[in-house]
Amino acid sequence: MHPYHLLDVASVFTPALVFFPAMIRRNIREVVAMAGGPHRLRPHAKTHKCPDIVKMQLAEGVTKHKCATIAEAEMLAAAGATDVLIAYPMVGPNVKRVVALAKLFPKVKFSVVADHSAAVKHLSEAATAAIAVIGVLPDINGGMDRTGTTVAAAGELYRLIFSLPGVAPDGLHLYDGHNNMESRADREAAVWATVTPVLELRDRLNAAGFPVPRIVVGGTPGFPVYAAMQDVPDLECSPGTYALHDAGYGGKYPDFGQVQPAAVLVTRVVSRPTPTRVTFDLGTKAVAADPPMAKRITLLDFPPHTPVGHNEEHYVVETPHADRFAPGDVAYALPAHICPTVALHREALTAVDGRITGAWPITARDRRLTV
Repeated sequence: MHPYHLLDVASVFTPALVFFPAMIRRNIREVVAMAGGPHRLRPHAKTHKCPDIVKMQLAEGVTKHKCATIAEAEMLAAAGATDVLIAYPMVGPNVKRVVALAKLFPKVKFSVVADHSAAVKHLSEAATAAIAVIGVLPDINGGMDRTGTTVAAAGELYRLIFSLPGVAPDGLHLYDGHNNMESRADREAAVWATVTPVLELRDRLNAAGFPVPRIVVGGTPGFPVYAAMQDVPDLECSPGTYALHDAGYGGKYPDFGQVQPAAVLVTRVVSRPTPTRVTFDLGTKAVAADPPMAKRITLLDFPPHTPVGHNEEHYVVETPHADRFAPGDVAYALPAHICPTVALHREALTAVDGRITGAWPITARDRRLTV
């Protein structure tokens, strides 16, 4: 029997997202140990968006955090985080919002990433007008071509930050999520090729009198490689998925220690429309519609089957064993991509020793809290 079995599942409305706090705590401790201590971690909150998980990280000494939205940043600050990096370009009204956030939580250090001089100047103007200071890290494009600038341009941007009021140089940022090869050797080679020019830029800036206090690097796939770089003390590793983990990473990265999925979806059979089909109440409003349908979930302790339909409220599989199931039967599923799956739920039930103990709010699933 899988470790997610609930003794009181009869009372659980489905589809439901369930967190297992003991597993989450073990995952956090495993990653802290792999990193060489909490000081080398800046985990991403986009996966869980949940203040209760932030508090668990804080209890293990993890005080630096990373996020993608101002709502996530506000959630982190309200939960007790003292150093929050919004790793997303601030444009439009978000420029004033992040300044307002800094004013709302004056004891929290907030920083953002930027890849263009115009963005830095806009932030400088807004922060200066509000008598606030926001940290800025040039965002370096490591090859994903999603955001970021060249290493050379990042150096010029760093110098610009030194010259402007209202903003403070706070290091360099490098996200290389495309370095996700299954082979540790291939991934290690790719990570080193990506980060080496950034380390060289750091050395040049330090020598020129522009101190670089940190380089915030990587995500989940590259984490084991960055964590092993113990002789590069100014690296801050930013895995995100690890707190909850998922079937997508699952056994793909055996070098990721003993981290295991700590969230499951509970679903029920709602129909047997044909002799060989089973339909569950696990639609795209309950589990993320990526990756492709055949890989979106892993049904646990379920016989061989083929996914044939996934709609807003239905998940349909074809199986020669359909006659073993009837409407109302319970099944458990691990999502392939936990981050957007969590964002579909207003709360997650919590389970201890096989029984539901309460619910944790997914506070930052919204784009705006108060700021």
